[in-house]
Amino acid sequence: MHHSTLLFDLDGTLTDPREGITRSIQYALAQLGIDEPDLTRLEPFIGPPLLQAFMAFYGFDEARAWEAVGHYRERFKRVGLYENLLFDGVLEMLEHLRGQGRTLYVATSKPSVFAREIARHFAFDHHFTMIYGSELDGTRTDKAELIAHVIAEEGLDPEQTLMIGDRKHDLIGARANGLAAVAVGYGFGSHAELMAESPAYHYATLAELRAAFG
Repeated sequence: MHHSTLLFDLDGTLTDPREGITRSIQYALAQLGIDEPDLTRLEPFIGPPLLQAFMAFYGFDEARAWEAVGHYRERFKRVGLYENLLFDGVLEMLEHLRGQGRTLYVATSKPSVFAREIARHFAFDHHFTMIYGSELDGTRTDKAELIAHVIAEEGLDPEQTLMIGDRKHDLIGARANGLAAVAVGYGFGSHAELMAESPAYHYATLAELRAAFG
């Protein structure tokens, strides 16, 4: 893959945030009187914008969904941020890509204040020119809007820029901005979800993704 600029999703692409996100969702639901003991049922929350996920999965109206987001953040900013794991091989891959002279960015719908703290805590922030996320008020949670913002802020050439992610939102956002996209199969999007968006590339494992860059 020839692209000189790479945009990486965060959750499910660089890190496995399963425990922190699902436990924080569980906490938020409990504050609203909803008991969900099975954390696996909360995994669909990993990836899509949180406000819309609460509305879609639990039928909340916007006001109640914002209330849920508030409760989620209470726990996530204290504990959930750190209940996270870097996928094996990520640091080596990032170092390799930088050694090739490529420019790396994070583009995540997670609020940038959380994304930057995760990158700092897990010591991969120095591999990225900038870490872009959404705002706490919901601005730029839409991946197409976020990618457009990154392109404009950084003056990127879409033909030289590649989006790498594990959910359909990454692929849809890339296509809306004229970017080729890589779908990775080791994250939280199903094979069917990813293939439905016809990504330019698909790699089942992080090792395959790493090898594709030569």
